[in-house]
Amino acid sequence: MDECDQLNTNEVPFSQRPVVILGAGIIGCATARQLLLNGFSVVLVAEYLPGDQNIYYASAWAGAAWHAAGGITPDQQYLQAVTHRILLKMAQDGPEAGVSIVNAREYLEQKPARDSAVWGKTVVSKFREMSPGEYPPNFNCAWAYETLVTDPTRHMPYLRKQVESLGGRFIRQRVESLQQLYDMFPESQVFINASGWGSKTLTDVQDDNCFPERGQNVFLATDQCNTLHFRNGKEYTYVIPRPLSKGVVLGGVKQQGNLYEKSLNFSQVRVQSNLPRSHEVDMDIARDEIARAHRLAPEIVPEHPAAEKVSYIIGIRPSRKGGFRLDSERKGSRVVLSAYGFGGGGYTFSYGIADALVKMVERAERENVIL
Repeated sequence: MDECDQLNTNEVPFSQRPVVILGAGIIGCATARQLLLNGFSVVLVAEYLPGDQNIYYASAWAGAAWHAAGGITPDQQYLQAVTHRILLKMAQDGPEAGVSIVNAREYLEQKPARDSAVWGKTVVSKFREMSPGEYPPNFNCAWAYETLVTDPTRHMPYLRKQVESLGGRFIRQRVESLQQLYDMFPESQVFINASGWGSKTLTDVQDDNCFPERGQNVFLATDQCNTLHFRNGKEYTYVIPRPLSKGVVLGGVKQQGNLYEKSLNFSQVRVQSNLPRSHEVDMDIARDEIARAHRLAPEIVPEHPAAEKVSYIIGIRPSRKGGFRLDSERKGSRVVLSAYGFGGGGYTFSYGIADALVKMVERAERENVIL
């Protein structure tokens, strides 16, 4: 066979071989959308898909407010800034994506540290330091600004519609290993592991830093849903508005390993047997969240809200000791990208992570073209 014959093979071009994403939460779906917008073919494989209500599908239950995180690196700050830029465009385009622009009031119990969330003033609009008369005397300082809130009940179905309209595919399947994906898609060269804390149990990943973290919030129906209140300190509390759903989300709490699901082989991390199962509402937590939210924003949250105005949100956050993982590995002819372990920060990092993953896929494409 001469050189011309070799070039006449029927190999599928790189950009037409599907990029295979494991996981269809906010990270996987945001990445799929961005890849499709850049001309790549995409398939998502996941046990849970947008629209599911299982507590292990964390993206359906998140508070999903954009809030600058403290204690993160400049590169991570930029990931959040990219997310803000893309979400802001969605909010400006209309309500379909479920993203809204709201006012924010952030109260700090202590003087902000050098690596505090104050860097967010370079991203958000209308940032200003509040004067002492504008906030209670038990705080050191407070900030006011505009921020973004995403309503998961609208955004995840929106993302599914976007992905499918751009030619992406969803496959509902529980996967036990990355090798299983390789066997399902032998022609693909790029695989993205966005499986959340599922990376703990994938047989060829087994990331022991991953762990499930139970979150429980209160949803209060109210017309006063245009201002976010966030208390940073020992009495960590938030009141997240959801204008499109006419209510506010009250929180927060994190319960590492508070699971009672034998099917997940997690009995070794069960806490006291008198605690409720992970899917059951812990009323002590609910009452405490309402009380804290009332102290923070009494004009929005009454001390004793009417029962018919209150409902509960429970989700298992995909957390990871040491922070999230974002990297690229070459395994033979394949490139495996990892993006998981975002805990409660999935929405804040989502589109920045997607943008970073697109660049990694483009790098793999370049390496494939320039042989």
